[in-house]
Amino acid sequence: MTLVDQYKKKLVTAEQAARVVKSGDWVEYGSFLGMVRACDKALAARKGELKDVKVRSCVTAYAPEVVLADPKGEVFTWVSWHFSGADRKFADKGVPVYYTPVKYCEVPRYCREEIDDLDVFMLQVTPMDKNGFFNFGPQCSHSKALCDRARTVIVEVNKNQPRCLGGYEEAIHISEVDYIVEGENPPLTQIPAPPITEVDKKVAFYIVEEMRDGSCIQLGIGGMPNAVGMMIAESDLKDLGCHTEMLVDAYVHMFNAGKLTGKRKQIDPGKLVYTFALGTQLLYDFINDNPWCATYPVNYTNKPSVVALNDNVVTINNAIEVDLYGQVCSESSGFRQITGTGGQLDFVLAGYESRGGKSIVCLPSSYKDKEGKIRSRIVPYLPHGGIVTVSRTINHIVVTEFGKVNMKGKNTWQRAEGLINIAHPDTRDELIKAAEVQGIWRNSNKRD
Repeated sequence: MTLVDQYKKKLVTAEQAARVVKSGDWVEYGSFLGMVRACDKALAARKGELKDVKVRSCVTAYAPEVVLADPKGEVFTWVSWHFSGADRKFADKGVPVYYTPVKYCEVPRYCREEIDDLDVFMLQVTPMDKNGFFNFGPQCSHSKALCDRARTVIVEVNKNQPRCLGGYEEAIHISEVDYIVEGENPPLTQIPAPPITEVDKKVAFYIVEEMRDGSCIQLGIGGMPNAVGMMIAESDLKDLGCHTEMLVDAYVHMFNAGKLTGKRKQIDPGKLVYTFALGTQLLYDFINDNPWCATYPVNYTNKPSVVALNDNVVTINNAIEVDLYGQVCSESSGFRQITGTGGQLDFVLAGYESRGGKSIVCLPSSYKDKEGKIRSRIVPYLPHGGIVTVSRTINHIVVTEFGKVNMKGKNTWQRAEGLINIAHPDTRDELIKAAEVQGIWRNSNKRD
């Protein structure tokens, strides 16, 4: 049977594909920009016929129709590997949305060995190539692991998905696919970087000081890492490398400015290595069929022992709060889930394990509450329900707009002193009093 014959035999409508799902099933929707659209609508339309269907995705880029059709979660239970803005909005409105705590580099193993039975995996892909492969697009991550585990695999073709070269496990062959849906070819979600603030610029300045020619860069999600990338593009740094989980627009700017050559990388020299991409059309056009880029599953891109094979790795990630002990919360505000652990822990470990490497956690020193009062993001201790994303023993360098402090090898009073020194000046006296109460402030350091 030819590839064309196989294709025609497996081609179905979204409605026919959705009928595969039965009450009680676990369904995976694809991650990031690979979440299905036509199949989602078709499954939502079956709300009256089904019960107890669990649906999971990762960094939801679109508001799922199954959630919109069932906001009380009476039929469809929505689960996320990593909260996105859409997930957060649903949860804030009281829609039941559940988070799966993960160490991101381990997710392919979770899929193959640990999760409950996976009945149906639906995901967006590129059109089939001449060899019978459907490329996963900019969401390699754990896609192949899910394909390997699922009882039924349904691909939803979207001509707008860029074809992302690997690496490995970046595609699935038609022989491994059960059904093919030709989707409506919706455009990919555009996620521009947030505007760069003066605080972002100050933080970026301190971070770029920590880099050298040949550094291998990982940028996390958010305005501050993006500001770092843009500052690098305008700097005198050269021969930088890229080994990251998330590829963003800033990497394109760094590449076009001649800063990203990858010549000094010890593994994948010359390649921009990533496991997923989120940004604007500038980024999606850049990665499409681009041999400069290599997408890999997340158990390669994020595994600390792999990342650290490169020298001088510098990892940059955002935080919500850091307490005086050096514990980092990057995913919740008390009990309110905001994002997820993601790959932050992976790369904090990797940066310090790399020869000459550094891991940097950055955050603004403060924010203003509803009454306009300055509140510190350097806190005496994490609030009730706050999640420790990075433990105090692992944390390396913390940066705010007021400076930076190295946590490694520092005792409790040295940590408290260093962090208070980079807190907002208006909050330092209050933090000192708290440190005294907690027994982590030396009298010799007490201010008048």
